[in-house]
Amino acid sequence: MYRRFSRPLKKIQLVAALTVAGLIATTGTALADTSADRDVVQEALDQLTASGAALGVQARVTDGRQRFTARSGKAELGSNRPVPENGRFRIGSITKTFVSTVLLQLSGEGKVALDAPVVRYLPGLIDGRITVRQILQHTSGLYNYTDALPLSPDEFEPIRYKHWTPEELLKVSTDKPLDFDPGTRWNYSNTNYVVAGLLVEKLTGRPYEKAVEQRILKPLRLGDTELPGDDVDIRGPHAHGYVTVAGKPNDITRINPSVAWAAGEMISTTRDLDTFGVALASGRLLKPAQQQEITRTTAVSPEYGLGLQVQTLPCGSKVWGHGGGIPGYSSQLLTTPDTTKRLELSVTSAPTGGDANDAFRKLLTEVFC
Repeated sequence: MYRRFSRPLKKIQLVAALTVAGLIATTGTALADTSADRDVVQEALDQLTASGAALGVQARVTDGRQRFTARSGKAELGSNRPVPENGRFRIGSITKTFVSTVLLQLSGEGKVALDAPVVRYLPGLIDGRITVRQILQHTSGLYNYTDALPLSPDEFEPIRYKHWTPEELLKVSTDKPLDFDPGTRWNYSNTNYVVAGLLVEKLTGRPYEKAVEQRILKPLRLGDTELPGDDVDIRGPHAHGYVTVAGKPNDITRINPSVAWAAGEMISTTRDLDTFGVALASGRLLKPAQQQEITRTTAVSPEYGLGLQVQTLPCGSKVWGHGGGIPGYSSQLLTTPDTTKRLELSVTSAPTGGDANDAFRKLLTEVFC
């Protein structure tokens, strides 16, 4: 979620920042299609923790009929307790894919038109030229509100438990001019999904989290996935994430996630994310027309559909999914369109910092190539 974190908090944003596009840019040769090797996956995870890029990591891998989980590192500083194999974690911007799915369901029901201006449904909320599609595809031009918040570790510590309303978050953005004319460029902005959450609430007449629960969580029986609101805790087994504050390690696991709201507040597990990813990619959640829309890219947005990244690896494998980052946690949900190869990953940040590029590239290559 927090692109602002990628510079001052690089060590806790590694997985969110290490997109498939990064792999494409740094891997020059196509690789033969082979089955994922558990030992190589474990080596990649161990490399992540040994480098100092992560305190702990858990992964769920599917390759055809082969399915396994792997983990590395510690669940908490000062303890030798391992990372829970199906522990809960903050999924950050993977929340966006859930929210986009709900809006596309509403589109399939005729309740919202993707190419209609947002102000048709929320009069006066934002620039009247911005459409629903542009919100979901990050081509609206809305300023990213998180770029203006005090989100470095030392600055964030005094406000980590603050309650934020979506209106407050949106005002941070709308007090500034658009970054560009709507539809002319692509730029990742968390503000877009604050607007998306407000759209869901307007169209359904209920809190957006209730719509997500009713339309996705309950039908798929995602019992370990939640939209926490102001709850600062992660319930159930989980690993802890850390940052450095005033030169000392600081446990950042407990925060008020309302600062992320519909752009990144959710908590889940690798198992639940796998279930969601399969359901979405296989067409169980959307009608055929909307299924095409969620993966449709354009010249302006060549690698991002509607709340879903759509990219191709050098070996020719195409992957769908989304990354996420929020204080303490980085995550990935990736699947091939036919769902035969899948990866769900959670990384908890270490206060030491480190370079995760090689390890992440090794992991993606082993699973998908």
